[in-house]
Amino acid sequence: MARRFVVEADGGSRGNPGPAGYGAVVLDAETGEPLAEVAEYLGTATNNVAEYKGLIAGLRAAYALDPEAEVRVRMDSKLVIEQMSGRWKIKHPDMRPLAAEAKAIMPPGQLAYEWIPREKNKHADRLANEAMDAGKRGEQWRPKVPPGGTLAAGAPEAAAPADDALAEPAATGAPAVGWGSADLGTPATFVLLRHGETPLTPEKRFSGSGGTDPGLSDVGRHQAERVAAALAARGTIQAIVTSPLRRCRETADAVARRLGLDVRVEEGLRETDFGAWEGLTFAEVKERHPDDLEAWLASSKVAPTGGGESFAAVTRRVALSRDKLIARYTGRTVLLVTHVTPIKTLVRLALGAPPETLFRMELSAASLSAVAYYADGNASLRLLNETAHLR
Repeated sequence: MARRFVVEADGGSRGNPGPAGYGAVVLDAETGEPLAEVAEYLGTATNNVAEYKGLIAGLRAAYALDPEAEVRVRMDSKLVIEQMSGRWKIKHPDMRPLAAEAKAIMPPGQLAYEWIPREKNKHADRLANEAMDAGKRGEQWRPKVPPGGTLAAGAPEAAAPADDALAEPAATGAPAVGWGSADLGTPATFVLLRHGETPLTPEKRFSGSGGTDPGLSDVGRHQAERVAAALAARGTIQAIVTSPLRRCRETADAVARRLGLDVRVEEGLRETDFGAWEGLTFAEVKERHPDDLEAWLASSKVAPTGGGESFAAVTRRVALSRDKLIARYTGRTVLLVTHVTPIKTLVRLALGAPPETLFRMELSAASLSAVAYYADGNASLRLLNETAHLR
Protein backbone atom coordinates (compact mmCIF):
# COMPACT_ATOMS: atom_id res chain seq x y z
CA MET A 1 0.00 0.00 0.00
CA ALA A 2 1.09 3.57 -0.68
CA ARG A 3 2.30 5.59 2.27
CA ARG A 4 -0.08 8.29 3.45
CA PHE A 5 1.07 11.77 4.47
CA VAL A 6 -0.61 14.89 5.76
CA VAL A 7 0.88 18.21 4.66
CA GLU A 8 -0.01 21.20 6.82
CA ALA A 9 1.11 24.50 5.31
CA ASP A 10 0.76 28.19 6.04
CA GLY A 11 2.16 31.53 4.98
CA GLY A 12 2.00 35.03 6.34
CA SER A 13 2.94 38.62 5.59
CA ARG A 14 3.51 41.34 8.15
CA GLY A 15 2.01 44.17 6.13
CA ASN A 16 0.37 42.39 3.16
CA PRO A 17 2.51 43.05 1.26
CA GLY A 18 5.35 43.13 3.74
CA PRO A 19 8.01 40.86 5.23
CA ALA A 20 6.68 37.39 4.48
CA GLY A 21 7.45 33.74 5.08
CA TYR A 22 5.97 30.28 4.91
CA GLY A 23 6.07 27.06 6.87
CA ALA A 24 5.00 23.49 6.18
CA VAL A 25 5.21 20.16 7.95
CA VAL A 26 4.80 16.64 6.55
CA LEU A 27 3.10 14.26 9.01
CA ASP A 28 2.68 10.51 8.96
CA ALA A 29 -1.06 10.11 8.46
CA GLU A 30 -1.25 7.07 10.76
CA THR A 31 0.82 8.26 13.72
CA GLY A 32 0.86 12.04 13.35
CA GLU A 33 4.66 11.94 13.58
CA PRO A 34 6.38 14.93 11.90
CA LEU A 35 8.54 13.60 9.08
CA ALA A 36 9.85 16.87 7.64
CA GLU A 37 9.67 20.59 8.30
CA VAL A 38 10.30 23.36 5.78
CA ALA A 39 10.14 27.14 6.13
CA GLU A 40 11.61 30.14 4.37
CA TYR A 41 11.70 33.92 4.62
CA LEU A 42 10.48 35.38 1.31
CA GLY A 43 11.30 39.06 1.63
CA THR A 44 8.38 41.30 0.65
CA ALA A 45 5.29 39.39 -0.49
CA THR A 46 1.56 39.11 0.10
CA ASN A 47 -0.24 36.66 2.37
CA ASN A 48 -1.61 34.72 -0.58
CA VAL A 49 1.77 34.37 -2.27
CA ALA A 50 3.28 33.17 1.03
CA GLU A 51 0.44 30.64 1.48
CA TYR A 52 0.97 29.23 -2.00
CA LYS A 53 4.74 29.08 -1.42
CA GLY A 54 4.07 27.12 1.77
CA LEU A 55 1.86 24.68 -0.13
CA ILE A 56 4.52 24.20 -2.81
CA ALA A 57 7.27 23.62 -0.24
CA GLY A 58 5.13 21.13 1.69
CA LEU A 59 4.27 19.15 -1.44
CA ARG A 60 7.92 19.08 -2.49
CA ALA A 61 8.93 17.81 0.94
CA ALA A 62 6.30 15.06 0.75
CA TYR A 63 7.41 14.14 -2.77
CA ALA A 64 11.03 13.92 -1.64
CA LEU A 65 10.02 11.46 1.11
CA ASP A 66 7.93 9.27 -1.21
CA PRO A 67 6.84 10.24 -4.76
CA GLU A 68 4.10 7.60 -4.65
CA ALA A 69 2.53 8.66 -1.35
CA GLU A 70 -1.09 9.69 -0.95
CA VAL A 71 -1.17 13.22 0.46
CA ARG A 72 -3.91 15.15 2.24
CA VAL A 73 -3.19 18.87 2.32
CA ARG A 74 -4.62 20.82 5.24
CA MET A 75 -4.50 24.63 5.31
CA ASP A 76 -6.42 27.44 6.96
CA SER A 77 -6.40 29.42 3.70
CA LYS A 78 -9.86 29.02 2.21
CA LEU A 79 -8.62 30.68 -0.98
CA VAL A 80 -5.79 28.22 -1.62
CA ILE A 81 -7.84 25.14 -0.71
CA GLU A 82 -10.80 26.10 -2.90
CA GLN A 83 -8.62 27.13 -5.83
CA MET A 84 -6.46 24.00 -5.69
CA SER A 85 -9.60 21.85 -5.35
CA GLY A 86 -10.93 23.42 -8.55
CA ARG A 87 -14.03 24.93 -6.95
CA TRP A 88 -12.88 28.55 -7.25
CA LYS A 89 -11.35 30.20 -10.29
CA ILE A 90 -7.82 31.61 -10.00
CA LYS A 91 -8.29 35.21 -11.11
CA HIS A 92 -5.17 36.92 -9.80
CA PRO A 93 -2.25 36.68 -12.31
CA ASP A 94 0.30 36.26 -9.51
CA MET A 95 -1.48 33.17 -8.21
CA ARG A 96 -1.82 31.29 -11.51
CA PRO A 97 1.85 30.29 -11.94
CA LEU A 98 2.06 29.34 -8.27
CA ALA A 99 -1.02 27.13 -8.54
CA ALA A 100 0.36 25.59 -11.74
CA GLU A 101 3.65 24.85 -9.98
CA ALA A 102 1.86 23.20 -7.06
CA LYS A 103 -0.22 21.06 -9.43
CA ALA A 104 2.89 19.87 -11.27
CA ILE A 105 4.60 18.39 -8.21
CA MET A 106 2.43 15.30 -7.70
CA PRO A 107 -0.29 13.59 -9.76
CA PRO A 108 -3.77 14.89 -8.82
CA GLY A 109 -4.96 11.37 -8.02
CA GLN A 110 -2.57 11.28 -5.06
CA LEU A 111 -3.81 14.55 -3.55
CA ALA A 112 -6.76 15.71 -1.47
CA TYR A 113 -7.37 19.18 0.01
CA GLU A 114 -9.04 20.07 3.31
CA TRP A 115 -9.68 23.44 4.94
CA ILE A 116 -9.01 23.60 8.68
CA PRO A 117 -9.47 26.47 11.14
CA ARG A 118 -6.37 28.44 12.08
CA GLU A 119 -6.15 27.01 15.58
CA LYS A 120 -5.63 23.54 14.05
CA ASN A 121 -2.79 24.75 11.85
CA LYS A 122 -0.49 25.90 14.64
CA HIS A 123 2.55 23.83 13.61
CA ALA A 124 2.79 25.36 10.12
CA ASP A 125 1.90 28.82 11.45
CA ARG A 126 4.74 28.56 13.99
CA LEU A 127 7.22 27.58 11.27
CA ALA A 128 6.15 30.51 9.08
CA ASN A 129 6.64 32.93 11.96
CA GLU A 130 10.01 31.38 12.80
CA ALA A 131 11.10 31.94 9.20
CA MET A 132 9.95 35.57 9.27
CA ASP A 133 11.70 36.15 12.59
CA ALA A 134 14.91 34.58 11.23
CA GLY A 135 14.70 36.75 8.12
CA LYS A 136 14.30 39.85 10.27
CA ARG A 137 17.54 38.92 12.05
CA GLY A 138 19.27 38.31 8.72
CA GLU A 139 19.54 34.57 9.41
CA GLN A 140 18.48 31.37 7.65
CA TRP A 141 15.69 29.32 9.24
CA ARG A 142 16.90 25.88 10.39
CA PRO A 143 14.68 22.78 10.80
CA LYS A 144 14.46 21.01 14.16
CA VAL A 145 12.92 17.81 12.79
CA PRO A 146 15.52 15.51 11.21
CA PRO A 147 14.52 14.36 7.70
CA GLY A 148 12.28 11.29 8.00
CA GLY A 149 11.13 11.62 11.62
CA THR A 150 10.91 13.45 14.92
CA LEU A 151 13.35 13.54 17.80
CA ALA A 152 12.86 10.77 20.31
CA ALA A 153 10.69 11.69 23.28
CA GLY A 154 12.79 13.34 25.97
CA ALA A 155 15.86 13.53 23.77
CA PRO A 156 17.80 16.79 23.58
CA GLU A 157 17.11 18.88 20.53
CA ALA A 158 19.38 18.04 17.63
CA ALA A 159 22.05 20.53 16.79
CA ALA A 160 21.42 22.58 13.66
CA PRO A 161 23.27 21.24 10.61
CA ALA A 162 26.55 22.89 9.85
CA ASP A 163 26.40 25.74 7.34
CA ASP A 164 28.44 23.74 4.85
CA ALA A 165 25.95 20.89 5.01
CA LEU A 166 23.06 23.26 4.41
CA ALA A 167 24.82 24.88 1.51
CA GLU A 168 25.92 21.69 -0.18
CA PRO A 169 23.37 19.10 -1.29
CA ALA A 170 25.19 16.02 -2.47
CA ALA A 171 26.01 15.95 -6.16
CA THR A 172 23.29 13.33 -6.51
CA GLY A 173 23.66 11.26 -3.34
CA ALA A 174 26.00 9.08 -5.38
CA PRO A 175 28.78 6.66 -4.65
CA ALA A 176 32.23 7.55 -5.92
CA VAL A 177 32.31 8.19 -9.65
CA GLY A 178 33.55 5.25 -11.66
CA TRP A 179 33.71 3.89 -15.20
CA GLY A 180 30.59 1.76 -14.73
CA SER A 181 27.99 4.49 -15.35
CA ALA A 182 27.71 3.75 -19.03
CA ASP A 183 26.46 0.23 -18.23
CA LEU A 184 23.50 1.46 -16.18
CA GLY A 185 21.14 2.18 -19.05
CA THR A 186 20.02 5.43 -20.61
CA PRO A 187 20.61 8.38 -18.26
CA ALA A 188 18.28 11.29 -17.65
CA THR A 189 19.95 14.04 -19.66
CA PHE A 190 19.30 17.70 -18.94
CA VAL A 191 20.11 20.01 -21.83
CA LEU A 192 20.53 23.36 -20.10
CA LEU A 193 19.54 26.41 -22.15
CA ARG A 194 20.17 29.89 -20.84
CA HIS A 195 17.43 32.25 -22.03
CA GLY A 196 18.06 34.73 -24.83
CA GLU A 197 19.13 38.31 -24.25
CA THR A 198 16.91 40.86 -22.52
CA PRO A 199 17.47 44.63 -22.59
CA LEU A 200 19.47 44.21 -19.35
CA THR A 201 21.81 41.47 -20.61
CA PRO A 202 24.28 43.52 -22.72
CA GLU A 203 24.47 46.11 -19.94
CA LYS A 204 25.50 43.34 -17.52
CA ARG A 205 22.93 44.33 -14.90
CA PHE A 206 21.80 42.09 -12.04
CA SER A 207 18.56 40.54 -13.30
CA GLY A 208 17.13 37.91 -11.00
CA SER A 209 13.71 36.82 -9.80
CA GLY A 210 13.09 39.88 -7.64
CA GLY A 211 13.23 42.56 -10.32
CA THR A 212 11.10 43.71 -13.25
CA ASP A 213 10.91 40.31 -15.00
CA PRO A 214 12.01 41.60 -18.43
CA GLY A 215 11.11 39.82 -21.65
CA LEU A 216 13.42 39.07 -24.56
CA SER A 217 14.85 41.87 -26.66
CA ASP A 218 14.81 41.67 -30.46
CA VAL A 219 18.27 40.10 -30.26
CA GLY A 220 17.02 37.64 -27.66
CA ARG A 221 14.07 36.59 -29.80
CA HIS A 222 16.42 36.00 -32.74
CA GLN A 223 18.68 33.90 -30.49
CA ALA A 224 15.68 31.86 -29.32
CA GLU A 225 14.74 31.06 -32.91
CA ARG A 226 18.32 30.07 -33.74
CA VAL A 227 18.62 27.71 -30.79
CA ALA A 228 15.17 26.29 -31.58
CA ALA A 229 16.30 25.45 -35.09
CA ALA A 230 19.50 23.84 -33.79
CA LEU A 231 17.61 21.68 -31.29
CA ALA A 232 15.07 20.67 -33.92
CA ALA A 233 17.92 19.56 -36.18
CA ARG A 234 19.36 17.40 -33.41
CA GLY A 235 16.00 15.75 -32.75
CA THR A 236 16.86 14.57 -29.24
CA ILE A 237 14.68 16.72 -26.96
CA GLN A 238 11.72 14.80 -25.51
CA ALA A 239 10.32 17.33 -23.03
CA ILE A 240 10.71 21.01 -22.14
CA VAL A 241 10.78 22.48 -18.62
CA THR A 242 11.22 26.20 -17.94
CA SER A 243 11.77 28.72 -15.20
CA PRO A 244 8.60 30.75 -14.55
CA LEU A 245 10.30 34.04 -15.45
CA ARG A 246 9.21 35.73 -18.67
CA ARG A 247 12.54 35.63 -20.50
CA CYS A 248 12.74 31.87 -20.06
CA ARG A 249 9.11 31.23 -20.93
CA GLU A 250 9.50 33.21 -24.16
CA THR A 251 12.66 31.26 -25.04
CA ALA A 252 10.99 27.94 -24.18
CA ASP A 253 7.91 28.81 -26.24
CA ALA A 254 10.07 29.46 -29.30
CA VAL A 255 11.64 26.01 -28.97
CA ALA A 256 8.31 24.35 -28.17
CA ARG A 257 6.71 25.75 -31.34
CA ARG A 258 9.53 24.31 -33.44
CA LEU A 259 9.56 20.92 -31.69
CA GLY A 260 5.80 20.52 -31.20
CA LEU A 261 6.16 19.95 -27.44
CA ASP A 262 4.37 21.30 -24.38
CA VAL A 263 6.19 23.37 -21.77
CA ARG A 264 6.18 22.56 -18.04
CA VAL A 265 6.99 25.32 -15.53
CA GLU A 266 9.33 24.52 -12.63
CA GLU A 267 9.56 27.21 -9.96
CA GLY A 268 12.88 25.92 -8.64
CA LEU A 269 14.61 26.89 -11.91
CA ARG A 270 14.10 30.61 -11.35
CA GLU A 271 17.10 32.91 -11.09
CA THR A 272 18.54 34.15 -7.79
CA ASP A 273 16.67 37.00 -6.11
CA PHE A 274 19.29 39.75 -6.04
CA GLY A 275 17.36 41.94 -3.61
CA ALA A 276 18.27 45.63 -3.74
CA TRP A 277 20.84 44.92 -6.46
CA GLU A 278 18.22 44.12 -9.10
CA GLY A 279 18.73 46.28 -12.17
CA LEU A 280 22.13 47.60 -11.06
CA THR A 281 25.51 46.99 -12.64
CA PHE A 282 28.34 45.44 -10.66
CA ALA A 283 30.03 48.85 -10.48
CA GLU A 284 26.87 50.47 -9.14
CA VAL A 285 26.49 47.80 -6.46
CA LYS A 286 30.15 48.22 -5.50
CA GLU A 287 29.62 51.97 -5.11
CA ARG A 288 26.36 51.75 -3.13
CA HIS A 289 26.85 48.57 -1.07
CA PRO A 290 30.61 47.87 -0.96
CA ASP A 291 30.65 45.92 2.31
CA ASP A 292 27.66 43.78 1.36
CA LEU A 293 29.17 43.01 -2.04
CA GLU A 294 32.51 42.02 -0.51
CA ALA A 295 30.78 39.69 1.95
CA TRP A 296 28.67 38.17 -0.85
CA LEU A 297 31.72 37.45 -2.98
CA ALA A 298 33.45 35.83 -0.01
CA SER A 299 30.68 33.43 1.08
CA SER A 300 27.90 31.47 -0.65
CA LYS A 301 25.84 31.82 2.54
CA VAL A 302 25.59 35.63 2.33
CA ALA A 303 22.53 37.13 0.62
CA PRO A 304 22.51 40.34 -1.43
CA THR A 305 21.38 43.59 0.19
CA GLY A 306 17.70 43.90 0.98
CA GLY A 307 16.53 40.32 1.50
CA GLY A 308 17.77 38.58 -1.64
CA GLU A 309 18.82 34.93 -1.86
CA SER A 310 22.20 33.53 -0.99
CA PHE A 311 23.80 31.10 -3.41
CA ALA A 312 23.49 28.46 -0.68
CA ALA A 313 19.70 28.93 -0.66
CA VAL A 314 19.60 28.77 -4.46
CA THR A 315 21.67 25.59 -4.39
CA ARG A 316 19.18 23.88 -2.08
CA ARG A 317 16.14 24.69 -4.21
CA VAL A 318 17.90 23.88 -7.50
CA ALA A 319 19.06 20.51 -6.09
CA LEU A 320 15.51 19.72 -5.00
CA SER A 321 14.18 20.53 -8.48
CA ARG A 322 16.98 18.49 -10.04
CA ASP A 323 16.06 15.42 -8.00
CA LYS A 324 12.37 15.79 -8.77
CA LEU A 325 13.02 16.15 -12.50
CA ILE A 326 15.43 13.21 -12.58
CA ALA A 327 12.70 11.04 -11.05
CA ARG A 328 10.09 12.34 -13.51
CA TYR A 329 12.23 12.03 -16.64
CA THR A 330 14.31 8.91 -16.02
CA GLY A 331 16.01 7.82 -19.23
CA ARG A 332 14.80 10.86 -21.22
CA THR A 333 16.45 13.96 -22.68
CA VAL A 334 14.87 17.12 -21.31
CA LEU A 335 15.48 20.76 -22.17
CA LEU A 336 15.66 22.95 -19.07
CA VAL A 337 15.29 26.63 -20.00
CA THR A 338 16.71 28.59 -17.09
CA HIS A 339 19.27 31.16 -15.95
CA VAL A 340 22.96 31.63 -15.22
CA THR A 341 22.93 30.66 -11.54
CA PRO A 342 20.79 27.50 -11.81
CA ILE A 343 22.83 26.24 -14.77
CA LYS A 344 26.15 26.92 -13.07
CA THR A 345 24.80 25.28 -9.90
CA LEU A 346 23.76 22.10 -11.75
CA VAL A 347 27.17 21.95 -13.43
CA ARG A 348 28.99 22.60 -10.16
CA LEU A 349 27.07 19.89 -8.29
CA ALA A 350 27.61 17.40 -11.11
CA LEU A 351 31.36 17.99 -10.86
CA GLY A 352 31.42 18.05 -7.05
CA ALA A 353 33.12 21.45 -7.28
CA PRO A 354 33.23 24.05 -4.47
CA PRO A 355 30.85 27.06 -4.30
CA GLU A 356 33.43 29.52 -5.62
CA THR A 357 33.24 27.66 -8.95
CA LEU A 358 30.16 29.77 -9.71
CA PHE A 359 32.45 32.74 -10.34
CA ARG A 360 34.72 30.75 -12.69
CA MET A 361 32.28 29.83 -15.46
CA GLU A 362 31.08 31.89 -18.41
CA LEU A 363 27.56 31.30 -19.74
CA SER A 364 26.47 33.27 -22.78
CA ALA A 365 22.86 34.16 -23.56
CA ALA A 366 21.12 31.33 -25.45
CA SER A 367 24.04 28.96 -24.78
CA LEU A 368 23.64 25.20 -24.33
CA SER A 369 25.15 22.97 -21.65
CA ALA A 370 24.28 19.37 -20.75
CA VAL A 371 24.51 17.01 -17.78
CA ALA A 372 23.62 13.30 -17.76
CA TYR A 373 22.37 11.58 -14.57
CA TYR A 374 22.78 7.81 -14.21
CA ALA A 375 20.84 5.25 -12.20
CA ASP A 376 23.65 4.87 -9.64
CA GLY A 377 23.53 8.58 -8.84
CA ASN A 378 26.61 9.55 -10.82
CA ALA A 379 26.51 12.60 -13.08
CA SER A 380 28.51 13.44 -16.19
CA LEU A 381 29.02 16.91 -17.67
CA ARG A 382 28.58 16.55 -21.44
CA LEU A 383 28.62 20.13 -22.69
CA LEU A 384 29.27 23.66 -21.42
CA ASN A 385 28.38 27.04 -22.99
CA GLU A 386 27.99 25.91 -26.58
CA THR A 387 27.09 28.86 -28.84
CA ALA A 388 27.86 27.48 -32.33
CA HIS A 389 24.17 27.80 -33.28
CA LEU A 390 24.42 31.59 -32.83
CA ARG A 391 27.35 32.02 -35.24
